[in-house]
Amino acid sequence: MGIQALILFASIAVLIFFLYKETFHPAASFTIVVSFLVVVGILTPHQALSGFSNEQIALIALLLVVSSIIKNFRITGYIFSRLMDESLSYKRFLLRLMGTVSFFSAFLNNTPIVAALIPYVYNWGKKKGISPSKLLIPLSYAAILGGTVTLIGTSTNLVVNGLAVNAGLKPLKIFDFSYVGIPAVVAGIAYMLIWGHRLLPDRKDAVSAFLEKKKEYLVETIVPEGSNIAGKTVEEARLRNLKGLFLVEIIREKERITPVSPKDVIKENDVLIFAGETERIIKLVNGENGFKLPPVCSFGDDKVELVEALVPQNSSLIGKRVKETNFRGRFDAAIVAVHRNGERLKGKIGNIVLKPGDLLLILAGKNFWDRVSDSDDIYVISRVREIVNIDQKKALPVLVGFFIAILLSALRIIPLFESLLFLISIFVVFRIATYSQIKRSLDLNIIIIAALSIAIGKAMVGTGLAQAIADVVVPFSVPFGITSALLVIYLITNVLTEFITNLAAASITFPIAVSVARKLSVEPKAFVLAVAFAASASFITPIGYQTNLLVYGPGNYRFRDFLKVGFPLSLIYMFVTIAVLKLVFL
Repeated sequence: MGIQALILFASIAVLIFFLYKETFHPAASFTIVVSFLVVVGILTPHQALSGFSNEQIALIALLLVVSSIIKNFRITGYIFSRLMDESLSYKRFLLRLMGTVSFFSAFLNNTPIVAALIPYVYNWGKKKGISPSKLLIPLSYAAILGGTVTLIGTSTNLVVNGLAVNAGLKPLKIFDFSYVGIPAVVAGIAYMLIWGHRLLPDRKDAVSAFLEKKKEYLVETIVPEGSNIAGKTVEEARLRNLKGLFLVEIIREKERITPVSPKDVIKENDVLIFAGETERIIKLVNGENGFKLPPVCSFGDDKVELVEALVPQNSSLIGKRVKETNFRGRFDAAIVAVHRNGERLKGKIGNIVLKPGDLLLILAGKNFWDRVSDSDDIYVISRVREIVNIDQKKALPVLVGFFIAILLSALRIIPLFESLLFLISIFVVFRIATYSQIKRSLDLNIIIIAALSIAIGKAMVGTGLAQAIADVVVPFSVPFGITSALLVIYLITNVLTEFITNLAAASITFPIAVSVARKLSVEPKAFVLAVAFAASASFITPIGYQTNLLVYGPGNYRFRDFLKVGFPLSLIYMFVTIAVLKLVFL
């Protein structure tokens, strides 16, 4: 192994550390590492940027646009609301839920599907007296399982295909993944119906749990001038035994008083930090108890409502302080409280740095719903707006046009890239979608990560690092047969994907997989597909896949819940994947 291979190995280790520790945004982590590789001469600028001209990366962008347009018409929510009858039993609901979600996830971006359906699942559970914790993990798992059924089901599959084309291999066809994906979906749903649902926790949702755990949401209030509690002690102001609220700390200019004593005196302009249940916040809006919400939460005489929303993984709000988000200007709403599962937050709301999976309590103004429907920065989960009048004249052609594009590609009549590009052009011409909507739907973070993943793959091949690792893997696995080598590649990828992004896991192990296949003189296709399936099979941690992170807070889950329910599913999924790959491709 040469010096360049050693430098690359260390760089990849740093990348994994950055991704695991969330030191920077994932796209920034990739940019830093690839830039370093260019500076030290391991990659040329052309090699570093070549991923941006890869057709599969461009295809990801087109699919994001189409998925966003379909999401804007709320088609999936409309269909789901018609399928989910309140008379269904719990198991029948799970079967219909997972079957529907896995089907749509095979063709559409699964993150917005899960985000759109959380309120419906949440609401169905409340009506039936079933905890969301018994429903939301199956929702996420169904999206993950369905995403592996086709080439376009997940961006990981497209990136792996792009890596394959760059490696000189034949491109994968749209339904090459179905040989493994369909049996895996069937096995996953069967597991959840027969055994997995027994392992799901029966835990109160985050909102209900606040009634018993009064230290969940962090709420900021101020003591206005002339307040009737100014000059009184905490005990005299009756702030020690507020129903549903607990006084955590008092912030007075640069002084912070915590824990708060009953004898501490309250002064005008003090900031009082409470923790507690959502219902009491409504009374804070009315200015009761001598304190009120900050000025940013004032909506004058406008009617406001309290809603709960989630910060998704690719939100532009991540890494920003609440006060830096211009939330009022963007959404006609104000963040009044933040909940982070398993973590006790401190300080002013405005100084909290937002993270993926944070739950926000929001005071929504009259324009909130119009603005939030066109944004992927937050997903509302606590209120279901009944969808009874979708624009069928536009919604139906969008859905039909998309599936025709897929069919034409599958029949090799028109390549998917050209058919989607033509479809989007039709959407613009007939004003089904506007240019600004298309621009907003392009997730640059995913595109950057996907493109730079290809650059790292090139570096691993060019420096000989992939071959060097293959030289270690092959002698270890060959005595046990080719299947064992396939299993080793699968396990390496799957372990990585549980702790870093799935695109990163795929880009790191793909060159190794191809090198192992060539060293064994076997068709690389099985090893390529093993990387794709293993990178998407993130069931045992909430951080491994973004749909898991989406349901983590709303379901009031613990880290161990995913391990308990997901570990058996991971084993089943791995067994099905390896068995089918060996049977069909080796």
